[in-house]
Amino acid sequence: MRIGIVCPYSWDVPGGVQFHIRDLAEHLIGLGHEVSVLAPADDETPLPPYAVSAGRAVPVPYNGSVARLNFGFLSAARVRRWLHDGAFDVIHVHEPASPSLGLLTCWAARGPIVATFHTSNPRSRAMIAAYPILQPALEKISARVAVSEYARRTLVEHLGGDAVVIPNGVDVGFFARAEPRPRWQGGTIGFIGRIDEPRKGLQVLMRALPGILAARPGTRLLVAGRGDEQEAVEPLPAELRDRVEFLGMISDEDKARLLRSVDLYVAPNLGGESFGIILVEAMSAGAPVLASDLDAFAQVLGQGTAGELFPGGDSDALAEAAIRLLGDDARRAALRERAAAHVRRFDWSVVAADILGVYETVAAGAAAVSTDDRARFLSRLRAPRD
Repeated sequence: MRIGIVCPYSWDVPGGVQFHIRDLAEHLIGLGHEVSVLAPADDETPLPPYAVSAGRAVPVPYNGSVARLNFGFLSAARVRRWLHDGAFDVIHVHEPASPSLGLLTCWAARGPIVATFHTSNPRSRAMIAAYPILQPALEKISARVAVSEYARRTLVEHLGGDAVVIPNGVDVGFFARAEPRPRWQGGTIGFIGRIDEPRKGLQVLMRALPGILAARPGTRLLVAGRGDEQEAVEPLPAELRDRVEFLGMISDEDKARLLRSVDLYVAPNLGGESFGIILVEAMSAGAPVLASDLDAFAQVLGQGTAGELFPGGDSDALAEAAIRLLGDDARRAALRERAAAHVRRFDWSVVAADILGVYETVAAGAAAVSTDDRARFLSRLRAPRD
């Protein structure tokens, strides 16, 4: 099958949607399909052989973050050329409601379109206001996928219609096979995310850290991600700041090794999350998870059976839960065991099969329509004339 996948966000700025698209493309290629990914990218960005640049993106505030999107006449021309050259059996666009390549592709494409919705934002005034503009493009979509029930709810409330829920995928084995790094082991808490993005909640964890260190003085916090490190440690007393180690941006391999090494992974996010891929990665690596009780996080963690939850934004509750878990080896072992079984449903072997099922359904439907149209055309030619 020839598959065209459209990434809305800049390839050179890592994020959950980009990782999802990359891993899906590589899994499908491994199964023997021909895949091309169209994505915004700066000229100097190294791209994998299956990716095509649609040009440089610009930063736009979106869903409590800053997304790097690509839109305009030049981008539209590149989309049309990519569609023409690809001659795809199915086109898979991500976040078609955002002002980026997915929307341009929906306007330009003629073949069957599958759309995946990642955003969970039940009070999006922008999406409501933009609906009249989006409607003609969205009506061309053959099948809709949402990565979680909360992304599906956003779609239903703002754009109408419905979607099948297929979660984000993870290469579970990649994380499970990673080798721990000794210097990251021994009383460590892990955090991975953009450290200067408030909704990722690092400031909540920083406020909890003094209480954790008072109860367990040997604890260290390992932080991976981009952002202002000096600003991040400002909530901490000066004498405690050496208990935080900033690792900067890390590779996929080091992310897996970090998650295999820590005693506890903390996700203190404050909102704007529709899934929580990092939780699945942490569980796959065997890291016990403590996360804020966002609806999407609770769903990923089996409502607290595969990881523990604390009230979002409550630093005291976070500290109390972290102290208890760090001191309870048996509880952490039980969480690891439950998580190992729980994450199987998120492995790419399962997720990609579900997505391929959607592709095959819309492609078969398009073929049937084309056959019917051809039959009707021929019957008109053969019909006797008065």
